[in-house]
Amino acid sequence: MEEQAEGLSELFENTNDTVEKAAAEIKKNHNTRIIAICSGKGGVGKTNFAVNMAIAYAQLGKKVILIDGDLGMANVNVLLNIVPQYNLMHVINKKKTMKEIIMDTEFGIKFIAGANGFSKIANLSVEELEYFANQFATLGNADIIIIDTGAGIANNVLQFVAAADEVFVVTTPEPTAITDAYGIIKIITTEIVDRTVDIKLIVNRVHSPDEGKRISERIITIVGQFLGYKIEYLGCIPEDPLVQASVIRQKPFIVVNPTSKPSVYLKHIVGRIEKTEPEYNEGVANFLKKFINKKKNN
Repeated sequence: MEEQAEGLSELFENTNDTVEKAAAEIKKNHNTRIIAICSGKGGVGKTNFAVNMAIAYAQLGKKVILIDGDLGMANVNVLLNIVPQYNLMHVINKKKTMKEIIMDTEFGIKFIAGANGFSKIANLSVEELEYFANQFATLGNADIIIIDTGAGIANNVLQFVAAADEVFVVTTPEPTAITDAYGIIKIITTEIVDRTVDIKLIVNRVHSPDEGKRISERIITIVGQFLGYKIEYLGCIPEDPLVQASVIRQKPFIVVNPTSKPSVYLKHIVGRIEKTEPEYNEGVANFLKKFINKKKNN
């Protein structure tokens, strides 16, 4: 907790009472687990996985915040069948508080809409940063923050990846998806050099658990051989017509049919996650610090 509070204070030079209060607020709260979900290409089910995983966590009694970090093609709200009136830019521009933009959902999770200008945060004045830091600190009450990043390798994706505690890469058995998954893992491991990124792999739309294991072993072997990096296989989600049907209905599949194969497999993955501790669990304050530092270094 001390490190979290110190991290927020160190983020700004010439801090004032506002930032100190934000640091104190985080200090008395528990660490929040921050997970970034990414993929090498679009169409692999990344956002669907992020949404349903958030709900699975909520069903375990966790306080969950889902952030749409796809700054170009935001679509989390579509899967949740909600229309956000405000987003993070309203907080950055000091027009709204974080409390005012967070949306409750019928699925037991809270949702924050992203914004195309979120990367502007690195160029804010000290006064603006103080306000945003104070607002962002209120998210420290959550147990889990899940960030659905954009597909591919845009700079804002790397910012979220560099700042999160854990990174989940979603792929499918398609050769192009496997190639692109390796590609984004390569970029992550070569661009983020100040620490080892905790990368975990999920194989979506498999026809059998054996297929998921086979695909994961192929990627893990290639990553180890050519990048000298160790990643972990979390599990797979089976191909099922229910998933596409739930997208059309704009209702998460874990809610439509909690006992379906995709739902059961997803709950198993969440159970595995819960049994592990992230290598880096530095909380909300240091997430903001790392996010800004990554932007400044680009």
